Amino acid sequence: MGGDPESFFSDGGTQVVSFSMAFRSTKDKTDNWVKITCFNKTAELAEKYLHKGARIGVTGMLDQDKWETNEGESRSTLKLIANSIEFIKTDGRGFEGQDETPF
Repeated sequence: MGGDPESFFSDGGTQVVSFSMAFRSTKDKTDNWVKITCFNKTAELAEKYLHKGARIGVTGMLDQDKWETNEGESRSTLKLIANSIEFIKTDGRGFEGQDETPF
């Protein structure tokens, strides 16, 4: 993870958490990043247990945001809507006193 999760609530009261995740193209080079968005229970757990530097696996659905700049240029970006998160390596933050991970 490239940073700590950012959390907010939608106008309807749904918790939303987002963070960036890197993909390595080679052993020594990280050059691909994707924005991950979590909702509801997954968002709650991501906010509590995830942190910058954590190694995780995420499954979900790709979504594309499209917009036009003030100069009239078309832009787009992909994001992943997370359905589940698997812990690979964390610093243990949030797990004090637990026998199992919550996912």
